[in-house]
Amino acid sequence: MPELIVELKKLVAVALILVTGSVLAHAQETTEDDQLALYEQLTLFGDVLERVRAEYVDAPSDEELIEAALTGMLASLDPHSAYLPPKGFEDMQIQTRGEFGGLGIEVTMDKGLVKVIAPIDDTPAQRAGMLPNDLVSHLDDEPVLGLTLAEAVERMRGQKGTDITLTVLREGEDEPLEITITRDIIRIRAVRHRVEGPRKNIAYIRLTTFNAQTTKNLKKAFSALPAEIGDKKLAGFIIDLRNNPGGLLTEAVSVSDTMLDRGEIVSTRGRQGRDSSRFTARRGDMARGYPVIVMINGGSASASEIVAGALQDHHRAIILGTRSFGKGSVQTIMPLANNGALRMTTARYFTPSGRSIQALGIEPDIVIRQELPEEFKGRNARSEADLRGALDGTNIDGQSNKEPTPAPEKPERSVAFIPPEPADDKQLQHAIKLLDNLNNAQANPDDRKAL
Repeated sequence: MPELIVELKKLVAVALILVTGSVLAHAQETTEDDQLALYEQLTLFGDVLERVRAEYVDAPSDEELIEAALTGMLASLDPHSAYLPPKGFEDMQIQTRGEFGGLGIEVTMDKGLVKVIAPIDDTPAQRAGMLPNDLVSHLDDEPVLGLTLAEAVERMRGQKGTDITLTVLREGEDEPLEITITRDIIRIRAVRHRVEGPRKNIAYIRLTTFNAQTTKNLKKAFSALPAEIGDKKLAGFIIDLRNNPGGLLTEAVSVSDTMLDRGEIVSTRGRQGRDSSRFTARRGDMARGYPVIVMINGGSASASEIVAGALQDHHRAIILGTRSFGKGSVQTIMPLANNGALRMTTARYFTPSGRSIQALGIEPDIVIRQELPEEFKGRNARSEADLRGALDGTNIDGQSNKEPTPAPEKPERSVAFIPPEPADDKQLQHAIKLLDNLNNAQANPDDRKAL
């Protein structure tokens, strides 16, 4: 045991050298007092590790102890930073490619429970009735409390055809719900499209996520829809980003670029210069100048908000629906030597006008609330600002993005509900009517009643 303690102290010393070197490389203002404090904290960590390994009632796994320390360190920063063990990192890469086995829900952690950001379209979770803001307290009667997000996700995934029962806490329900879901291979169709409107001349495109296939399939939809409309005059495009939880920053940029001819799309600013960047549009508008309506709601997050914010600031689209989720931060994936990774928040992003939507969201140009079924009425919508440890929103000029006083004419977020039938979808029908009226006004410029 003495030899082991010596080795541990050597490891702590090496860690001190590496960490201090990194601090000096990236923050020249580091003082000797800062370095001393860091040394004391690393020594404390080494002492605690030695004590646990030597005296805990059962011999603990060294790997699990270190993994727990890493998990706790990243989780203490904000809701979106996390340590990904090798299996978790592999699962994340598979999901980003657009196919994985599981339930089909985008989740985060909230007060120790799994919180549903949004169910993915046409997946077992959506068909079973999972809803945005549901809190999962148990997985097959095993409590979620105490698990990391990666561990909870790992338990929800499994072989196709196997069942898992989720205990769901849902606002408005007196008792927890028991929802059994049959796992399946989740093949995410990032883009769906169809023709809408009374004249079947409105191009409707739904983006369900921002993965590696999104822009490619969006371009196919832009090319295919005019042919489906045929000889009729195209009235415009509806881009549906509702309940889209986000995804890859690069895809958000390229999706925005398909509808913008010039100008900034988004900028990011981090503590380090390498985490700051500015993305601009290239020439070419695949919507060909036709009117665009973008639909958002409280389930529209991250990359969805980048797209909505860019098109709104450039006045390229009318934003319709309810206020979005409000996730205005950028996470960087940093692979580690053990084949795991860090997912760490490294920057905030800003719309072209310099707005931060962090903990605020995108406010639609036209606010349309859905007609809610009886079981949805009375619920409160949750957002990024409700997550424990969420970052504050600061605009690019350094000022807080919080409104000094609540504006009574701006309603709070509403429940992120999309009716299964398009005819019952109040937001969609309003967008269709708006484009139809615009099309009529262009065809009959003297008919002012059309507007």
